Parts: sequence; C-alpha cells; structure tokens
Amino acid sequence: MNNNYVIIMAGGIGSRFWPFSRKKHPKQFQDILGIGKTLLQLTAERFKGICPDENIYIVTNEDYYDLVKEQLPFMTDDQILLEPVMRNTAPCIAYASYKIAEKNPDANLIISPADHLILKEEEFKRCVKSVLEITAEHEILATLGIQPSRPDTGYGYIQMLADDTIGDLQRVKTFTEKPNLQLAQEFLDSGDFVWNSGIFIWKAKTINENFAKYQPEIAQLFTDICDKYYTEDEKEAIKVTYYQCKNISIDYGIMENAEKVYVLKSDFGWSDLGTWKSLYEVSDKNENGNVLHGNTMTIDTKDTIVKMGSDRLAVVQGLDNFIVAENDNVLLICHKDQEQKIKQFLSEVKEKKGEQYG
Repeated sequence: MNNNYVIIMAGGIGSRFWPFSRKKHPKQFQDILGIGKTLLQLTAERFKGICPDENIYIVTNEDYYDLVKEQLPFMTDDQILLEPVMRNTAPCIAYASYKIAEKNPDANLIISPADHLILKEEEFKRCVKSVLEITAEHEILATLGIQPSRPDTGYGYIQMLADDTIGDLQRVKTFTEKPNLQLAQEFLDSGDFVWNSGIFIWKAKTINENFAKYQPEIAQLFTDICDKYYTEDEKEAIKVTYYQCKNISIDYGIMENAEKVYVLKSDFGWSDLGTWKSLYEVSDKNENGNVLHGNTMTIDTKDTIVKMGSDRLAVVQGLDNFIVAENDNVLLICHKDQEQKIKQFLSEVKEKKGEQYG
C-alpha cells in the first residue's frame, strides 16, 4: 500500500456549473450535494484504505492553496502542487508523476478528478485495488470505464477488445469524444463501449516513459527540474516550466496514442457532476420531481432544480424542467434542455457586465 499514490486534479473552474461554481470558489471546493462535505473532501476520503494520507497529492491552481489547506488540513505543502496557469490535464499529471517518481520510483498512481460523484464506494475501492495489482506487475496504462446506462452525448466513450485481456482488464481499441445521439445509441447497442470516467491507474515509471515517447517536450520540461522537487526552489521552477508547457489533455496527448492501454468495465454509481442536469439526475427528488437545495418553496413547478446559495427565500411558480441557481451576485434561470449554453452565458456576462460575475 505504501507504493500507492493518489493524484487528485482540482484545478478546474467548473464553468458549466455557473453561477454556483465561480472562478474564486469552484465547485470542487463546495458542498454541491448539500451533505456537509465538499467534493474535494469526498474525493480524498474515498481513497482511505487504498493509500496512506501522506501519499495523497492535490494538483490545483495556486489561487486555491488556502481552500485546499482549509478543507484538507492534514496535507503538507509538498502534497499540494500549485499550477501558476491552467494547462489542461497532461501537464497536471506530468508534474505530479515526475515529482512522485523522484521520491518513490516504484510508485503506483491513481489519477482522479476532484469533482466526481461515486455512490458505491466499496465497489469503487474493489475496482481500484484490482487494477493496482495489475499495473504493479505490468507496464500498461489503465482506466476505469463505466457501464453506460443511456446514450449520453455528454461523455467520451471507450471501445473495448473482448479477446485481448489482462485479468479483468480489456484492451482499448478506440477513444471517441462526445458523440451525437445516434452514434451514442449505436455504441450502447453494440455492448463494446463504456463511458470514459477520466480515472486512470498506472505506475509513475510507465506514464513517464509514455510522456517521453509521445510528449517529449513535456517530459523534458519536468525532467529538467527533477532536482527542484521537494525543495524551496520548486515553486519558481514550476512557474517557468508551466509557461513553456503546451495546453493538452492526457487523452489527446497520451491515451489515444499509447499502445498498451486497458480498461476495467465498472459499475460503481459514477457521475462526473459536470452539469446542472447531472446533479439533478443523481439527487433525491420530491413528489413533483423537483430537487431543492436551500430556502425554497415551489408552486405548480415540476422536474426543476432550485439551488440557493444564500439565506433568502426563493418562491418558484409555474416552471417545468428548469434550472434556478443563485450564488453571491448572480441568479440564473435556464431551461434544463438549454444548459449547454451556460458557458456561453458566462462568457457574455463577463464581456458585457464584468469579471466580477464570473
């Protein structure tokens, strides 16, 4: 277990969850589910029994250092990796993997977003532990695939090869980014596809070799500063390094190019909580199909989510299938079927009304 490490990616802004998720206080640092714990806290707790607390690393924006320390007070500064600028998931993962490998060359890594919901925690732990056993012995890149329950166009898909396996892992044939509805239905009907959870497992040595092969510029940048990790010079070295890094995801940069990629077909009650609609789907609903968070009252309203971020009372009448979300100085009222426009709304609001609303 001491070779097991968790890298939690917690640097995103969560703009599809605006206005509840804001640049100064993104969704991973908030109690989105209304249960008294933030998504970051729930994510860190999820790995108890899989690795010791000192082997949990958070990669986040330098602006969120205080939020991490407040919510996870057990973490040392060496475990909080601060990005000076957003550069997507490939540099984020490279930073953590090269740093951890400097301390423990035998490290076995789990990469997890900070803002996902997992309802079946014990099944999740079983899946993770089973994959860790395999990646400890094999030079492969592994990911957790989710058994799809519907033709969802908001997720990426992974096609599996049934006749090429290592234990319960199946080799990956293709990755497909968010498909249209017809293609998503074809994927579902074939039985060969799973949703891409964005949760990865591999040895630090294996992923670093893949960075060297497929993203040599990124690999060189983080190798060049290996003597700065765990020193007082790390922050300045990372600042210089990050501004030279390309903006690229781990999927595009590594996973879609690598040769030995495997997936575990899983079912542990997963949602990426990427949108208001996804929060609505996993939340408890009242007799009218409404999800109500905060001080709210509804009249002749159904299939609507209302989330209030203040003590003021919201009285909602006559809505069907809407999002009503209030936080700080912004109130959003939007049809659930139009939620894909929220990022556009945010962009227009910042342009026309000012950054203080972003």
